Amino acid sequence: MSDKNYDAIFVVSFGGPEGPDDVMPFLENVLRGKNVPRQRMLEVSEHYNHFGGVSPINEQNRDLIAALKKELADHDIELPVYWGNRNWHPMIPDALREMKDDGIKCALGFFTSIYSCYSGCRQYRENIAQAQAAIGSDAPEVHKLRMAFNHPLYIEASADRVQNAFDQIEESRRPETRFVFTAHSIPMSMAEGCKYSTQLTEACRLIMEKIGDYPWELVYQSRSGPPHQPWLEPDVCDYIGDLKETTDVKDLVLMPVGFVSDHMEVLFDLDTEAQEKCDELGINMQRAKSVGVHPQFVAMIRELILERTSGTEKRAIGNMPANWDVCPQDCCTYNPPQRPARPAASS
Repeated sequence: MSDKNYDAIFVVSFGGPEGPDDVMPFLENVLRGKNVPRQRMLEVSEHYNHFGGVSPINEQNRDLIAALKKELADHDIELPVYWGNRNWHPMIPDALREMKDDGIKCALGFFTSIYSCYSGCRQYRENIAQAQAAIGSDAPEVHKLRMAFNHPLYIEASADRVQNAFDQIEESRRPETRFVFTAHSIPMSMAEGCKYSTQLTEACRLIMEKIGDYPWELVYQSRSGPPHQPWLEPDVCDYIGDLKETTDVKDLVLMPVGFVSDHMEVLFDLDTEAQEKCDELGINMQRAKSVGVHPQFVAMIRELILERTSGTEKRAIGNMPANWDVCPQDCCTYNPPQRPARPAASS
């Protein structure tokens, strides 16, 4: 299908509960088929209950879609925008059926994840394929927009968020400030099949080029797997504790670079747990916002769309090329380890 035949934009995201009664069904959707202890699910449910059972992610996606619609209209791009989630309403199959009913044939998909890994890329493509199979041969096609971790507008938006947080630190103390970037941890067996950590590291480096020559580190958060399964480390709170033991850090800028919105994992893992850790250790923590609806980020999505509809230049900066449009067959593979067999019961 030629680029000129794209007739919609499909924003694809994770989804989140919008009330206390949604929390457990939502988490059951998230963890279905995964080797995650039920106790961990109950712990995470308390995170949501701490905020009234409402995740901010759906409202943030509504804000992003509104900003994107305006951005497209302001540049005379006439494409309707649809939205579907993996784990909560509006669900991906429902959105695709709506698109089919509206006569949409082929949409460009924007995934609210900027880095390549199974859960942030391939799994969404699998979700869409499953929904298309259920709808039938007349289901709309969806062509994914590329991952844009090194797009100059994404880096500008991220650096602006970091600079705003840095500006909150007393000027005389800024030279000694430490910068910490966080991303969602993933199992090592998933990380080995993608460029997740490499892309994150490059994005952090590019952001810090715009901030200045300060010490920085990429760490991880929100681990949910069983203790015996290795995941990407270090954990953000462990890192903050170690940093205090080895340095005289007084001020820290914390930026959730791996997330595009300040959803529940940011609010709980950073604004609650990491903040409490910093308070305990006497560290002044300034948390930079995620890119959210930053004008440069929204403009970046428009540029990604124009790459496909009009063949405009694929912009990327730094040491890595622009990511591919069509994912290779072996992109972001993941073969999760099997749950260990239980010993036979004694007679």
